[in-house]
Amino acid sequence: MGLASRALCGAAGAAWRESFPLGGRDVARWFPGHMAKGLKKMQSSLKLVDCIIEVHDARIPLSGRNPLFQETLGLKPHMLVLNKMDLADLKEQQKIIQHLEGEGLKNVVFTNCVRDENIKQIIPMVRGLVESSYRYHRGESLEYCAMVIGIPNVGKSSLINALRRQHLRKGKATRVGGEPGITRAVMSRIQVCERPLMFLLDTPGVLAPRIESVEMGLKLALCGTVLDHLVGEETLADYLLYTLNRHQLFGYVQHYGLDGACDDIASVLKQVAVRLGKTQKVKVLTGTGDVNVIQPNYPAAARDFLRTFRSGLLGPVMLDRDVLQRPPLADP
Repeated sequence: MGLASRALCGAAGAAWRESFPLGGRDVARWFPGHMAKGLKKMQSSLKLVDCIIEVHDARIPLSGRNPLFQETLGLKPHMLVLNKMDLADLKEQQKIIQHLEGEGLKNVVFTNCVRDENIKQIIPMVRGLVESSYRYHRGESLEYCAMVIGIPNVGKSSLINALRRQHLRKGKATRVGGEPGITRAVMSRIQVCERPLMFLLDTPGVLAPRIESVEMGLKLALCGTVLDHLVGEETLADYLLYTLNRHQLFGYVQHYGLDGACDDIASVLKQVAVRLGKTQKVKVLTGTGDVNVIQPNYPAAARDFLRTFRSGLLGPVMLDRDVLQRPPLADP
């Protein structure tokens, strides 16, 4: 057995932190307050659409969805697209679906917009939802229009572009990026299909005005729904390390060539910084004068750790595993 394998076997039997210190963190300051404006614009555009497509991150299928979507946009047929399925550990996919059904969500699709997985299921589902709606009065109109909603950086624009690739063989209609806030305004209609003729409205990401808990806020931040510096890159890296170790996901050890799994973020970031050459010279005052000391660049190492996780290089993860342990709600 090699040294790396031995280190991982030892890690699997190690005792990890049972909880993450959450006290003293102000979640409210992480989330911008201007998002209510976006929700109002969506409401005013409701009369133009037949259906709501809500996009969310498959790594947090039961956390962080904006409850105001259902309250303010809930009159229209609604489907949930859990995107980034390639980054999510979906061993308990059936349990996820049961939990969502308990919340009244019966139309759920898991997608990967990078590889267009399950994208072809969406147009038929939208069409079926609209045509079975009690408000369905198509008249002479032969077109469908759906509004794409969701919290920031879950892949709303990527979904629109994937649908265009699949059904129109056309390229990007909307800009996408790895940071929240790329789509800033409710846009004009974007065609995604010819038969049936279907248009989608892209919308800005809108977070709930109040986050339920600090831990939910950390999960949302890990998925990139807010800018890392608002939470603190090292805090976020520490929560990621805590999560990976508790779930016995030790891919970071092999990825960075570390000596073994570790629960101390300072030690991990120091090793990552040294391995990647992310160090900095710091002047230290001594009794005999200034001395240049090489120190690890902890923020740069934390940024790389987070970026590596988000790209899937540390393996798939289910951040809502704790929520899945609870019994599903009774179907309303």
